Amino acid sequence: MLRLIKYIKPYRLLVLASIVLLFIMANADLALPDYLSRIVNVGIQQNGIDTFVPQAIRVSQLNRMALFLTEEEQSLVNQSYRLVDKAVDDYQVLLETYPGLEKEPIYVLETLTDSDLDRLEPILSRGLVILLGIDQMMEAPEGATMMPAELPFDPAQLPEDGDLFSLLAGAPEDMRRQVNEQISQQLAEMPETLQNQMAAEAIRREYEILGVDLGQIQTNYILRTGGMMLLLSALAGITSISVSFLAARTSAGAARDIREDVFTKVESFSSQEFNNFSTASLITRATNDVTQIQQVTFMIIRLAFFAPILGIGGILRAIDKSPNMWWIIALAVSLLIAIIVVVLLIATPKFQLIQKLIDRLNLVTRENLSGMMVIRAFNKQHFEEARFDQANRELVDVGLFINRVMVTIMPIIMLIMNGLSVLIIWVGAGQIAQSTLQVGDMMAFLQYSMQIMFAFLMMSMLFIFLPRAFVSGDRIAEVLESTEEILDPEQPKFFPEPFSGEVAFRNVSFRYPDAEEYVLENITFTANPGEVTAIIGSTGCGKSTVINLIPRFFDVNEGAVLVDGIDVRDVRQHDLRDKIGYTPQRGILFTGTIESNLRFADPDATTETLHEALEISQAQDFVFANPEGLDAEISQGGSNVSGGQKQRLNIARSLVKKPPIFIFDDSFSALDFKTDAALRRSLKEKTGQSTVLMVTQRIATVKGADQIIVMDHGRIVGKGTHQDLMQTCQTYQEIATSQLSKEELA
Repeated sequence: MLRLIKYIKPYRLLVLASIVLLFIMANADLALPDYLSRIVNVGIQQNGIDTFVPQAIRVSQLNRMALFLTEEEQSLVNQSYRLVDKAVDDYQVLLETYPGLEKEPIYVLETLTDSDLDRLEPILSRGLVILLGIDQMMEAPEGATMMPAELPFDPAQLPEDGDLFSLLAGAPEDMRRQVNEQISQQLAEMPETLQNQMAAEAIRREYEILGVDLGQIQTNYILRTGGMMLLLSALAGITSISVSFLAARTSAGAARDIREDVFTKVESFSSQEFNNFSTASLITRATNDVTQIQQVTFMIIRLAFFAPILGIGGILRAIDKSPNMWWIIALAVSLLIAIIVVVLLIATPKFQLIQKLIDRLNLVTRENLSGMMVIRAFNKQHFEEARFDQANRELVDVGLFINRVMVTIMPIIMLIMNGLSVLIIWVGAGQIAQSTLQVGDMMAFLQYSMQIMFAFLMMSMLFIFLPRAFVSGDRIAEVLESTEEILDPEQPKFFPEPFSGEVAFRNVSFRYPDAEEYVLENITFTANPGEVTAIIGSTGCGKSTVINLIPRFFDVNEGAVLVDGIDVRDVRQHDLRDKIGYTPQRGILFTGTIESNLRFADPDATTETLHEALEISQAQDFVFANPEGLDAEISQGGSNVSGGQKQRLNIARSLVKKPPIFIFDDSFSALDFKTDAALRRSLKEKTGQSTVLMVTQRIATVKGADQIIVMDHGRIVGKGTHQDLMQTCQTYQEIATSQLSKEELA
């Protein structure tokens, strides 16, 4: 498949755009669990309080906090807040937001930059946690856990109306510093999640005292975060559709280009190349194999870039949520990779086999369809059914084996994923109980784990389908990279003008590729313009092989074939074949109409030319007997006309071209003697100065030829007119007497 990578290059901008969109989509997908975590941790557990810098705080509370702050920290806090009492201008506005302002002045946060907030947050967070801890200790001294072991007093002995903050304020400076250090040490040892929860709880209590609508804060936060999740989901959906569209355009375009090049390559094949690839195999390579490449190209663009981004991003974000649970993901991924490796080892050989079985099925199907009449004539329906059934069952068995292997993957993966979920919840519950992990973070870790598993699952699907695509790619590359034996010369010669059309064989010998013996030896003759040169001989003597050397369907091994004195190997194939009107031994008609088949030789031919060609080929009777005339439909391969009609239409097509050289390769075999004679007479009259080469086994067809070449076992055993050969060539005499009576030969 790597040999076909050049077909992706024209679409590199689409691929690049797909990668960018995939990066956006992956990041949108990866952000969703984090937002869900925020809704649970902040929106639900912290009442929507997402920052540890309170928007407002009572003066008394801030004064208490100052006991535990350094002078520098106190200065920063004082600069960040402004005092609000009844004397300020916006008192009434702030009173609506903070009803507690009516009882006590408050400090309201100034508008700060992000950097100032970042500096302020750890200071206030620590101070709020300390205040909450002291309040809790004052409420229940026996349950106090935050305060240091050594205090200048016993908290349990405080009177009910005693103020611990007043006692701390009255303690010596060294004692307060020692208490601060011990509290700071305890805070450092406290899990960060617990600190955050305590800071949020402290702010919640402060807001309650100030009369702030906590329900509205919580609702606003959840709606805001949920709205971001909806936007990210919409973004992920749009990018997913866009990537699928671009991937489809790229894969379909590359497949189109590959099919076009395969078709063009096959069109350039000589008969020698067709011996290396069966028709069924070429059909499979141009259809099924290209489809495999198209599908895998789509998957590569859609998954090969997306899965690594999703997997790596999921791993980084999951570890950020809970570093202690990384081993759970590693365990699940290891199990998944082990399963994928086993599946690849089992399925890959079968993927390599399945394309050959498709070739075999296509071959049997083509043979059955093309040989249907013969199969019925010899009553071989049951034999052919069994042959097709065998090819079909072999393909089905391999396909079922692959599908059975594939369907086992999903249950195993689902088992791993469900086990992964249970393990994460079990381990995460213990960490939540120890206050080292929040519920939302555990949920996010669980979702990231699923995303990581799906990323590896997507990669596994890609790796499973890649082997078959590589096989298909290699099969296509074999066609595209096959060496053509018949090539145009680097410095071609050109035919002289005016062109006469003389064809000469000079000591030509030829053998088929990989054959040990020559099928033609020392063939020498000249076909002159304005004359009919007929080649006759028994079946398999090499008549058609001689004809095939003229348009360079094969190249000679020894000697030369000359047209107007120029070796056919020295001119371009297009220039050579443009001078030839070739009617093959097996007539070929294309799907369309009679007119479209005739215009195949010359798209610009006039209607008079078409009528003249039909008249010469004796086809006008059956063509115009049909009311549709030239517009009569022709089925694939000419299956709706008889063999004689097909031959006459093929001859008419060659005549439309009006070439200087006509080649008829046993093109009269399906004609009755009367039609054959009429056609030859008309051909003699109308072809004028053209060179006519005719291959046949009929003596009646060659009797009137200007030159008859008699062949036997690849050699010329006679040359001359009918009368000359009846006197000098025994092989010709044997053929003639076996077909015609003495009166007919006279």
